[in-house]
Amino acid sequence: MQVTDVTAIPVEVPLKGIDEPHGLAPYATGTPGVTSAASRTLVRIDTSEDISGWGEMHTALSPEVTKAVVEQEVGRVAIGKDVWAVESLLDEFQPSLYVELDAFASGVELAMWDALGKHLGAPVHQLLGGKMSDEVPFAYAFGIADIGRSVERMQAVRDAGFPVLKTKVGGYDLTDPDEIDHDRSIDGDVARLIAMAEAVDGDIELRADANQSWTPEDAVRVGRRLEDAGVFLQYFEQPVRIDSTGTYKRLRERLATPIAVNEDMYFPRNFLDLVKHDAVDAGVVDMVPAGGIGPMKRLAGIAEEAGISLAHHCGFDLGVKTAAMLHAISTTSSINLPSDTIYFALADHVIEDPFEFENGTLQVPDDPGFGISVDEAAVERYRIA
Repeated sequence: MQVTDVTAIPVEVPLKGIDEPHGLAPYATGTPGVTSAASRTLVRIDTSEDISGWGEMHTALSPEVTKAVVEQEVGRVAIGKDVWAVESLLDEFQPSLYVELDAFASGVELAMWDALGKHLGAPVHQLLGGKMSDEVPFAYAFGIADIGRSVERMQAVRDAGFPVLKTKVGGYDLTDPDEIDHDRSIDGDVARLIAMAEAVDGDIELRADANQSWTPEDAVRVGRRLEDAGVFLQYFEQPVRIDSTGTYKRLRERLATPIAVNEDMYFPRNFLDLVKHDAVDAGVVDMVPAGGIGPMKRLAGIAEEAGISLAHHCGFDLGVKTAAMLHAISTTSSINLPSDTIYFALADHVIEDPFEFENGTLQVPDDPGFGISVDEAAVERYRIA
């Protein structure tokens, strides 16, 4: 069974408003940045046996660029390839081209796994060696908001049964981008994190994601102030910029709070270098920038050997990647921390029978492929022309 066509479909699905139950829009980060919709690209492959497979990736640079690269460059390699040759897909791209195409290839790689499972009548988790659990726990992802909203959301997340809330930091209150006050960002971050932790009295854990926005000095100041207040985060995520192995090693030595990296794992060998220098406690992998399920599991193998815990990143996933995550996470022992999600905040869905959380977990599908069906009418509704 060979790939006969590759189609990339950029879509934009709105998020529920922040004042709605479990809504997030406008979702604010400390980089700064604010979004009210999930911008993703769905990828469909067709095959010589009339079986289609679906993947999902981040819309990179622009919808036009993503569509062109996936269909023309990745499609040129994938079309004519046996679907079961999924592991060798990335080997076809030469690094001498100066541009890494792994992230663009990821949607095709996922779609090949989906089509292969459908062809064999088996769920993808069986193709990956078998699931170790029927359900996967998730961490509730939340942006930057004022202290009142943040405390209310922390309590709602506890009541919904999620084990962890991950919040963005690095800005005082970006729900109103016109009122950014970077001079107050450290004080605001500390006060908000303390208030959120105290609101649930340790019933659930808390993570803080700075998206590289802190200086090393500010990262230490925030960490020490939180620790002095008795607030011990599950981890700080990517507090300083990528390619800073020495800085991360010093942060880990100076703070009791575990240090995790995310963006560093999007670049070849960065994670390996951090592991060699014993510089981090945890990592947040993502199958899209890695190039798909296979490359992500190779990163997980490094963590397994080094004794480093992993979570999986979400990135406003629309259901296809969510399903892929469930299959991959349930078969990967080193992904032993709850993985991020904002799936609860989507205002609509592009898959039939959307996933539903129960006590912060999702069930691993057992139907062939990824075990989901794409709602093509909904895809057309949210397609970006």
